[in-house]
Amino acid sequence: MSEPRSPRLAVLIDADNASSKIADGLFEEIAKIGEASVRRIYGDFSHARSRSWADILSKHAIMPHQQFAYTTGKNASDIALVIDAMDLLHSGRFDGFCLVSSDSDFTALAARIREQGIDVYGFGERKTPESFRQACRRFIYTENLRAVSEGSPQAAETTKKPLEPLSKATQQIKKAIDELDSEDGWVTLSGVGKQLSNLNSDFDSRNYGIGKLSDLVRKTNAFEVETPKKGGGLRIRLKPTGK
Repeated sequence: MSEPRSPRLAVLIDADNASSKIADGLFEEIAKIGEASVRRIYGDFSHARSRSWADILSKHAIMPHQQFAYTTGKNASDIALVIDAMDLLHSGRFDGFCLVSSDSDFTALAARIREQGIDVYGFGERKTPESFRQACRRFIYTENLRAVSEGSPQAAETTKKPLEPLSKATQQIKKAIDELDSEDGWVTLSGVGKQLSNLNSDFDSRNYGIGKLSDLVRKTNAFEVETPKKGGGLRIRLKPTGK
């Protein structure tokens, strides 16, 4: 019996709005989701902003789509990316789309793809508008990917500078626990992780400088953690008041 195929993904990169420094980390992250069957990048590669991508296209087998800026104020690259995305969507061959940009102009595209029942994974900088972030099933900040691309020894486990305060993680985890049905207050860590993603598309333990959700939960010092004696995954609950 053959192994099940990994989800087939279409990776579409806005070269005018994404740094080439994230390339290694980007494709490592995408490999955790599925197979990058289509890898396309759009931009005016005669412009300094996009030229740096030209040196790494072959390394990651990315197909460039040159879009000259014939008219000031009109983004031909964005239009070309959207047209190709819709063509790929209607081909019915893909299980997910990876949109790499910090541009809110792709909000409608992400929403339209998800209406079709296809997952959208966004990759952009911390400054990306909330509208685009929430239109995606998951949104990964590219600041968390640059450590991988730049060869930081601790990149797989942690980032150098947290993007969010630890107090925000505590609040989000508490909310996720509250929304899970539990008689004794204990919930599985995996269930919390899924609920966090449902509540916040951009939730990522790396935003807090920590590589794993279990380590993040412990770091907050607000929750009890246990491994059931009968086996199974970790369970957590809010520490009782005064403990």
